[in-house]
Amino acid sequence: MTYEHRIPLALSMTCIRHAYGTVQAIDGLDVSVSPGEIVCLLGPSGCGKTTILRLAAGLEDIQEGEVSLNGQVVAVNGNNLPPEKRGVGLVFQDYALFPHLDVIDNVTFGLIDWRASDRKARVAYMLEMVGLTDVAKSFPHELSGGQQQRVALARALAPKPRVVLLDEPYSGLDARLRDRVRSEVLRILKSSFSACLMVTHDSEEAMFMADRIVVMRAGQIVQLGSPAELYCSPSGVFVAGLFGEVNLIEGRVRGDTVYTIAGAFSSGGLPNDQNVTVVVRPEGVHIDTYSETFNCGICCEVDQSRLLGSASLINLSVRGEDVKVGKTLHLTARVSGIFLPLPGTRVRITIDPSQTFVFPRSDPQ
Repeated sequence: MTYEHRIPLALSMTCIRHAYGTVQAIDGLDVSVSPGEIVCLLGPSGCGKTTILRLAAGLEDIQEGEVSLNGQVVAVNGNNLPPEKRGVGLVFQDYALFPHLDVIDNVTFGLIDWRASDRKARVAYMLEMVGLTDVAKSFPHELSGGQQQRVALARALAPKPRVVLLDEPYSGLDARLRDRVRSEVLRILKSSFSACLMVTHDSEEAMFMADRIVVMRAGQIVQLGSPAELYCSPSGVFVAGLFGEVNLIEGRVRGDTVYTIAGAFSSGGLPNDQNVTVVVRPEGVHIDTYSETFNCGICCEVDQSRLLGSASLINLSVRGEDVKVGKTLHLTARVSGIFLPLPGTRVRITIDPSQTFVFPRSDPQ
């Protein structure tokens, strides 16, 4: 007989339902985080992401469902373990540093039950880990946004929590600083082996940080998976659109093919005669030089071109032969490098099937 030793989930939330008055904020949600794993809750404002974080931290009393930390139930049937007894590290949007305490004392705050020698060693280790040893005696108002963010993270990780909760941790940083800080935070979290549940509305941030992403909408999970799974195999128009701008093309299934103004696509097994929406990512629209004799692809006209640095964004108009007068399909193409055709330029396009998804027209957007 063999025995399998299973490491308990760092965080498990099952059958969670939570309402504010008549508004159902969370409607039957299950989410879990394994030790050392980073899971991102991704979705638009008001979808329930922050409520889930507050329930996990104990800042909200659970109404229905169960919350467990490291295999121990901390909230169920209206019984809630207080936040200070859960051993969870929490980093707020505004970092919530104590303005009257310097960096050392801010990081020390959660270690009051530690022996003085252990406390001092742990703070020194955390400051070295987040690269703030040189500003240890500085106060929050003397620090940059990125430094404040790292102080908050050091304070959250100092007591060695098995679970860290991050609520939009980079929302107050400018774009350049945000890119650098999130790289540092990812390194710190992975080296600490803490489980992390993070809230964000930024899909790029979620893809960069997360091992798994939970896409939420109206208090429910729409899709859960790795960043690659969600990007390459979205469950619907809503999920596809969360991960960047998309082109939406109306079509109709005939046999095993969807016919549209922009060409024909595989129906993906959808039933015959169904109205569908074809989703095409801008990087899946390939532009070729127009030629009267070489007629492969769909004829388009350039509306405008914009350089975005490492890529160019081209807005196109497609006018098919069977399109009603006055009806035009507008598409966006993303091309690597500098490619800036003038407005009015005629081009031909082909569409990459790997960047194309077909969904029933009734799929909510």
